[in-house]
Amino acid sequence: MWQRFASALPANPWNWIAVWRRNFLVWRKVALASILGNLAEPMSSLFGLGFGLGMIVGGVEGTSYIAFLAAGMVATSAMVSSTFETIYGAYARMQTGCTWEAVLCTPLTLGDIVLGEVAWAASKALLAGTAITIVAVALGYAEWSSIPYALPAIALTGVAFASLAMVVSALAPSHDYFIFYQSLILTPMMYLSGAIFPISQLPGSFQRIAALLPLTHSVDLIRPAMLGRPVDSVGLHVGALCIYAAIPFIVSAALLRQRLMR
Repeated sequence: MWQRFASALPANPWNWIAVWRRNFLVWRKVALASILGNLAEPMSSLFGLGFGLGMIVGGVEGTSYIAFLAAGMVATSAMVSSTFETIYGAYARMQTGCTWEAVLCTPLTLGDIVLGEVAWAASKALLAGTAITIVAVALGYAEWSSIPYALPAIALTGVAFASLAMVVSALAPSHDYFIFYQSLILTPMMYLSGAIFPISQLPGSFQRIAALLPLTHSVDLIRPAMLGRPVDSVGLHVGALCIYAAIPFIVSAALLRQRLMR
């Protein structure tokens, strides 16, 4: 039994780089369109809600609403970018393109493929989140010194949500089922995690639920960094995101092994 489980894990710490590099070489041909597509929704939300509601709301937690919202959009962009790359890009390479099947004919294991896909999705999340952070800094809604502190949190957010999305990809019979994950999980999480408005405005029961969500921990790491404030409970937030990254990764590897060996 251990041998069957071990075959679903990475063979060594570096094999995944080949999968990451393969995805990068394909992506760079459409890099500009991909970057613009990943930035369109969070940037429109940032300026639409920031300037629209910002005129009504005024200040939030000691800063302007658009500055408050900018950090939420950075975390949300990382979540969406890594999730979509996994449930659509990685799923297509597994199911329709048969890319995984070809890679499994090499010395790489299924675990190497999954780790490479997660790392690639996290890289796209880092790129999208960094781009929005730079825009926010350029417009004066964040500190330039915040960028080095925000980048690790953005990357960890990408890894966590890519691992979660990999479980969804392992279970979904087809692309059609991903809309349920987007509508029932991602969208409510965006509203409950403090990305758009403070969690303190939610009822007590929803606040307790929000405290368990990965996006909440991401926002709580990124927002203070972007606003030049100290981060409370860094270990708690980092640990929670690491748990959301590690456990779903192991679960997805086991599920994918069952699926591909049918």
